[in-house]
Amino acid sequence: MSFGLFRRRRMEADTRPGIDRPERKQAAGRVVGMWGDFLGITATRSAQLLLVLAVILVAAMGFRQVSLAVLPLLIALILACALWPLVRLFRKIMSPLLAAWSVFVTAIAVLGGIGWGLVVSVINEWPRLVQQAVEGFGQVQGMLQHVSEDLPFNLSQDEVNKAVDDAVNSVADFLTSSQFGAGAISGISAAGSFVAGTILLLVILFFFLKDGDRIWEFFLSWVPERHLPRWRASGAETVDTFGGYIRGTAIIAAVDALGIGIALAILGVPLALPLAVIVFLASFIPMVGATIAGVLATLVALVANGWIIALVVLGVVILVNQLEGNFLQPIVMARALSLHALVILLALTMGTVVGGLVGAVLAVPLTAAVWAVVKVWTGRSDRETDEEPARAE
Repeated sequence: MSFGLFRRRRMEADTRPGIDRPERKQAAGRVVGMWGDFLGITATRSAQLLLVLAVILVAAMGFRQVSLAVLPLLIALILACALWPLVRLFRKIMSPLLAAWSVFVTAIAVLGGIGWGLVVSVINEWPRLVQQAVEGFGQVQGMLQHVSEDLPFNLSQDEVNKAVDDAVNSVADFLTSSQFGAGAISGISAAGSFVAGTILLLVILFFFLKDGDRIWEFFLSWVPERHLPRWRASGAETVDTFGGYIRGTAIIAAVDALGIGIALAILGVPLALPLAVIVFLASFIPMVGATIAGVLATLVALVANGWIIALVVLGVVILVNQLEGNFLQPIVMARALSLHALVILLALTMGTVVGGLVGAVLAVPLTAAVWAVVKVWTGRSDRETDEEPARAE
């Protein structure tokens, strides 16, 4: 059909009876007005929000299906960002390959030393802790017997012993049941996945340390020229956020572990070193990690040393947490973690649901990095503002 014939038929259709062009414009205006008022804007934003949430849900489900590859990749990326300043320093005096190997071996030695110290300390202190736990359990049992004398009903020693025996028998029955065997097989499979994920993590980490800048430049080569400055700024913000978060959290975790560990050692609480290591590792989960580790240390002190020492340990834990929240966090983590406490809590919850303990550790730095990138693309980042004059020239 030619353009002239199409135009003539269009004009004939417009001049048919019952069709008035002004009325059609008014109807179209009413339709536009329906979507332009408060309810229409709210419906549009709600549909957009539901679409974004659906994409996030699909992505999370996809990540869970390939978590064996995704989680090591994310952990390696965050660790590489934290170690990248050290790699750049070593590159000034040696080749990129030798710099990558030096940083990689140093990081593995430090992490391996922490793990080895934790295992050795637990093995050395375990018999003492078991003995004190048995004594503490006997004290609790005696307290229950003493309290039962003041109750309106009688609770004899035989009944208490029977309840304990029933609990022990229930545990023994579970250990010899088929469910425990299935759980053991599942545990072996999980251990195999953990080993495979750890090996993959180490391999990816080495290549990020060796060729991280080249890999990023390869991705940037596919970006249109007009978007290149913002992509570069987004990458720089992500590296700074990940690196600053890990380094800042490590400093805060070291202070927490040192303060609580010294207090436990002075008070004579068993497993002081492994408990300090647990405090260090748990501090990488913001808001709740150090608190949970402090409660664990208090419980160990309660079982092994009694109420007075446990209260002293609890006071030390509260003091250290207050020092962290009011002094260290604002100074060390001001730029790396510029998120509201509610956002951190929601990120922790969603990360725990999606990825368990590893998800809880990764949720906050990923959220902080996403927010840093959003600020770049919305013109709220200092780095993007600094690049605007250069791009204008």
